Amino acid sequence: MEVLRTRIWLAAIGLSASLSGCALWQEEQSVDPSHPHLATKQAKQLVLPEGKAVPKFEDDYAIPEVGANAESGKVGGELDISSPRLVLPIVSGSRILEGSREAIVQFDQVKDDVPLDTAIWNSLISYLDERGIAVVDFDKQNQRLKTDWMIIEDDGDSAWYSWTKTERTVGQRFEFELDVKSHGRSATLFVKLVDYLETVNNDVIADISQHQARKNEVDILNDVLSHYETQLKLSNLRKARQIRTGVPLELGFNADGEAAYLVDANYEITWPRLLLVLRKLGFNVKDLDKSTGLIFVTYAGVDEGWWSSLFSSDSELMLEEADYRIIVKEQGAKTSISIRDSENEPLSASTISDVYPAFERVMTTDDLDI
Repeated sequence: MEVLRTRIWLAAIGLSASLSGCALWQEEQSVDPSHPHLATKQAKQLVLPEGKAVPKFEDDYAIPEVGANAESGKVGGELDISSPRLVLPIVSGSRILEGSREAIVQFDQVKDDVPLDTAIWNSLISYLDERGIAVVDFDKQNQRLKTDWMIIEDDGDSAWYSWTKTERTVGQRFEFELDVKSHGRSATLFVKLVDYLETVNNDVIADISQHQARKNEVDILNDVLSHYETQLKLSNLRKARQIRTGVPLELGFNADGEAAYLVDANYEITWPRLLLVLRKLGFNVKDLDKSTGLIFVTYAGVDEGWWSSLFSSDSELMLEEADYRIIVKEQGAKTSISIRDSENEPLSASTISDVYPAFERVMTTDDLDI
């Protein structure tokens, strides 16, 4: 009998703790039904004896009657009062749309190496691929992508105060849509939850509130943005290492048949690398335009202190101190560097050849300081 009483007592505690745990979770989502104001009754109007003057009553705090057009949604304990999810525009060039109730984020073009819409889709597909989420449909022309089921399984033990174990599985499918401006330098990414299915133990839930659906949409959007920002940081680190690493340089000809230097690197690496090289060789950059590959410089002589510490004394450029134009162009897998005088006339092949040794030494040097 004593053993039976003990078991009943433990079962009662377990049930109480389980219900308490459930109540704690619900309190975070809904109004606390124990609030005393819910049981408050409206006071009766003041009753005065006969012959007494009636005081003036103010109606500043009168509660109006519920109108015919009032919202008929959930109220009281059924109302979800949890904080709304916020879109976090952490990607460079991204921003939120003020006042929007949807899970959307806007992007502006920051880098010109890849079209904006291509960069966004590449990052999203990479995010899905890393998490093993299949793509059901991707229409690049109409800028729309639909995912397969994203499955979240939670079969861990409940809190310490509960002796129960809840098995919960959530499946979601999302649709991403990209609205690109006609100029291609701005775009808006929309996320929409299109399918939802949840199982808790043996119970199946296929419905989800609009409020909870938006939470899930914002959660996945923020996860995508975090992945995108991480990719950009890694790309910037790789690019910085490539820029500081020496690259091969050789004599050759540009697309117009002029004597030029050919760099064994793409344009995006050659351009910032060349700016470092020009500085080390004694060129002062007066103006530049990366989109056209044009740099206006003045040759003022090499930095003797830095140069002599690295190379021999015969490494000075065989070049007259004057104004020059340097033209950088993509040439297949390589990049050509051409030099012209202030009148936009190409330097002779012999001058390009004379200057080549100095250019080659600095261009192939590792860890140039900025």
